[in-house]
Amino acid sequence: MDGKKFAERLLKRELSRREIQSGLAKMGLGVAAMTLMPAAAKAAPPKLVVYEWAGYDVPDLHQSYIKKYGGSPDFPLFASEEEALQKIVSGYQVDIAHPCSYNVKRWREAKVLQPIDTGRLSNYPDIWPKFKEIPQTQVDGKTWFVPFDCGNSSILYRTDLVDPEDVKDPSWSLLFNEKYKGRLAMYNTDTTLIEIAARVLGMKNFNSLSDEELEKVKPLLKKQREVLRFYWDDVTQIEQALASGELVAAYAWNGSVKVLKDQGLPVEYMVPKEGILTWVCGLVRMTGSTADEQVAYDFIDSMISPESGVFQISTGYGHSNRKAYEMTDPKVLEALGFDNPEEKFAKADVSDEADEPYRSKYIALVNDIKAGVN
Repeated sequence: MDGKKFAERLLKRELSRREIQSGLAKMGLGVAAMTLMPAAAKAAPPKLVVYEWAGYDVPDLHQSYIKKYGGSPDFPLFASEEEALQKIVSGYQVDIAHPCSYNVKRWREAKVLQPIDTGRLSNYPDIWPKFKEIPQTQVDGKTWFVPFDCGNSSILYRTDLVDPEDVKDPSWSLLFNEKYKGRLAMYNTDTTLIEIAARVLGMKNFNSLSDEELEKVKPLLKKQREVLRFYWDDVTQIEQALASGELVAAYAWNGSVKVLKDQGLPVEYMVPKEGILTWVCGLVRMTGSTADEQVAYDFIDSMISPESGVFQISTGYGHSNRKAYEMTDPKVLEALGFDNPEEKFAKADVSDEADEPYRSKYIALVNDIKAGVN
């Protein structure tokens, strides 16, 4: 077909992908050139850069924003909050980011955050009260963090591969069990490794361990290093390894439970006797942001809407908006362990982060352990 006819059929969406590729090739163009061809005449979405975890950049989580502005923000992704913070401190400019509550103090002290006017967020009153009271997120009478998602960290294990006797008394010690050497995995974190080992040893002051207590933690971390298959960075690593039977147990978040159960795999999510870890992550506004303020607030409001929450819950993780649970099928809530959210979130023991000088000591010890120095 000639170029004019090709263009007419292209704009009418009458061409298959193969026909588009063939037609472009005949005109000496590639698929990449498609972006140069005019689409329907409508304004581009306003500029907004949201620094985000992979998986949270999906349109389902900000539908009201898309409806208002005609598209999504830009979503550069980070693998860890430490990576994100260091890039931002070094001058990487974003408008909104998604850290967890235990890191807000460090980000604020690094002077990369600006206060948030919650009065500009229509959905803020519906956030669970417990999440709005996390100490490090409310400072000097100002709000520095808007809770968005939440969940647990615990042990996900294959019930057909783990000896029932080893989980009869549920404990974090399963991730140190030599019986399963080479078939366990731990998240590639730092201070959390210290906390879990301290819990196994019966210690309570996780965020302020003395040098003597750290000396007791060290042998347990060395033992764990020897029994682990790997420290993981991406949840798909443990999901695939648990599915194949390469792993029998791993440190995991709620979402992986749903992924594996949806595949029909026999897995269980432990509630350790030493305590399950609870985390709350959320959205922050960055200093130096060049985005229009209303655009930024509209995005945050969209993310904490009940509609966003319904989708978030369907992935296996919790959401900060209480109305989302009222809008979700009770059977889904029960299957995911959210059947009594009022009680669950009122009792949540939200994870905190160690202050200095403890944090630096913890990180140094963990880095030495991973490197095989200790």
